[in-house]
Amino acid sequence: MADRIIEIESLCYGGAGFGRVEGKACFVPFTAPGDHARIRVVREKRSFLEGELVELVEPSALRVAPVCPVFGECGGCDWQFLPYSEQVKQKGVIFADTLSRIGKVERESVLPVAASPDSYGYRSRVQVKVTVAAGALRLGFFRTGSHDVVDFGSGCPLAQPVLNRMAAEFRVLLPGLPQCESVHQIDLSTGDDGDGIAIVHSRGGGAPLLESLTRDRSRLPSVAGVFVRSGRKGALEKAFGIDSLSYRVPASLTPGSRELKLRFGRGGFSQVNYRQNLELIRTACEWAGLTGKERVLDLYCGNGNLSLPLAHNAAHVMGVEGYAASIADAVANAEANGIKNAEFLVSDAAQAVRRLVKRKEKFDLVVLDPPRGGAEAAAELAGLAPRKIIYVSCDPATLARDLASLCGNGYRVTRSKPVDMFPQTYHLESVTELVRT
Repeated sequence: MADRIIEIESLCYGGAGFGRVEGKACFVPFTAPGDHARIRVVREKRSFLEGELVELVEPSALRVAPVCPVFGECGGCDWQFLPYSEQVKQKGVIFADTLSRIGKVERESVLPVAASPDSYGYRSRVQVKVTVAAGALRLGFFRTGSHDVVDFGSGCPLAQPVLNRMAAEFRVLLPGLPQCESVHQIDLSTGDDGDGIAIVHSRGGGAPLLESLTRDRSRLPSVAGVFVRSGRKGALEKAFGIDSLSYRVPASLTPGSRELKLRFGRGGFSQVNYRQNLELIRTACEWAGLTGKERVLDLYCGNGNLSLPLAHNAAHVMGVEGYAASIADAVANAEANGIKNAEFLVSDAAQAVRRLVKRKEKFDLVVLDPPRGGAEAAAELAGLAPRKIIYVSCDPATLARDLASLCGNGYRVTRSKPVDMFPQTYHLESVTELVRT
């Protein structure tokens, strides 16, 4: 099919711009609403087309200059060419459309997007890809749709400054390390106090690399702890430094609470935007409306990120998580913060729900924060008879699917708040409240 000039009408979940070719829907990455773009169709499906941008014939008035010099090559960002206010607007429309179309959620129930206070420099975790090409070391991220590493130079604008300093120190150190060519990824994380941990992934044996990293500790002044993982499923081996990071949940976040300090171990999960994580916690606690008498179940609880703030105003909280290391963090966090009315179990969430239903256990509130694929046992939550369900999601499509299932089992959506955890990308977090009808 020959190149076509189309007008981009809107943006879609996935980041692409939407236009039409002879009436047929066409999705084109890196285009903005209002663009008149020359595009080339690269994939034709029965009901839609996928195109690539060849030339901006008439750029949209919305466009701004991207901050990152490798934007468009690196696969990390989608929308740096749009002002942040427009990104927030587009995310709100896409989120409401998705919940309405798939989940049959009334648009009036969807609240405005909670924008991120920081549109750059917010990420507390990055996975830096490493390769050697033509004798030159590259640190960066994969090019869109490939495993070709695009070097990010002085760092990623989305990452917190300490992570870019850590990456720069590894860039200098790596060429002199034994088995440097076997290093293919470095995971960098930081707590809200600025401490940082690095996990170096190696395809080869770890002993010489581990010894060198231990010896060269002084050359990584921004890194408080280093671990090595050899092979895809190798155990983490410590080179030096701290074992965990932490962040604070201030007492002022919710009425009647006190400050919490929550840790997560190396390799453990934490939200990538600390300031927006506090918005998730604040919203969940406010909407929970606990009085001190309720029994709460927190599925996919991680390190207790939601369980422990909720425990302040609950009679009892049970947290369930399949990753044992995160449960160890949750137990330690409860003990360190003097919280005695929370228990934590290592279990697949869906299996745990089925066991609890079989035992005829009941909960006043169920909170869940599943991975991108959604909640396998969403329809079965009704068997626990919660008066209220609070669903935290990182994927609008699977959220909408699960909401439709829950609404078919005796619940209705009362409100849903999109929370922009990921500026410059199409990704979005959200909190949704359902009550029993």
